[in-house]
Amino acid sequence: MHAQRSHAPGASDEGQTPDATQAATPVADGERPRSWAGFALGVIAKLAYPAVILCAWFWDAPRFVGCLLFALLWLQRCAGTGAFGASLRRLTRVDWAVAFMLSVASAAIVWTNSELLLRIYPSLVNLGLLIAFGATLVRGPTMIEKFARIGTPNLSEPAIRHTRRVTQIWCAFFLANGVFSLYTALYWPREAWSLYNGAIAYGLVGLLLVGEIAWRYLVIMPRVRRSEAA
Repeated sequence: MHAQRSHAPGASDEGQTPDATQAATPVADGERPRSWAGFALGVIAKLAYPAVILCAWFWDAPRFVGCLLFALLWLQRCAGTGAFGASLRRLTRVDWAVAFMLSVASAAIVWTNSELLLRIYPSLVNLGLLIAFGATLVRGPTMIEKFARIGTPNLSEPAIRHTRRVTQIWCAFFLANGVFSLYTALYWPREAWSLYNGAIAYGLVGLLLVGEIAWRYLVIMPRVRRSEAA
């Protein structure tokens, strides 16, 4: 249990457990620049989405923002290194459906130059994450269990139950955040919409992550240790 890891949802969510031997394979000298470049590209892609939404506050160009959103959607799928990066590139049918939905949405923004469609896009992102995470609750393994097994292939039963509860919590968050995001799109001015969806929502994600980590280390792990000692 102590080695279990749960990651943020922005990292994606797909794929089976990578071969442990792959992570242990030494990286050749000629591959190191590509690895560092891929890592940097992955970080930039993850930080760029909220930055683009924040910049929509100043830009009066929905078509341009839509182009950036489309590019970022697929850049996040292709960038990244190591076991986690490989997992992002293994899309299930549900993941393909979500990616297609967001691709159509961003293409529609480009086609229509509609600010309303641009405002609705963050709520569609939350809907896509809700679908992706929720589907794993039905067919298993859960999304957080997949992430945890990237670093710890052999999880205990208590750890698996914990990852399921955490996945359920993330689903509830995506539902609530998606509904509120839609409300901001319809009724808030552009500045307030941009600030919430580009900054405040990600602050809430950070609080949820910190809360889950604190709960795991302060409550779950001591409980497991007591049960093992009994």
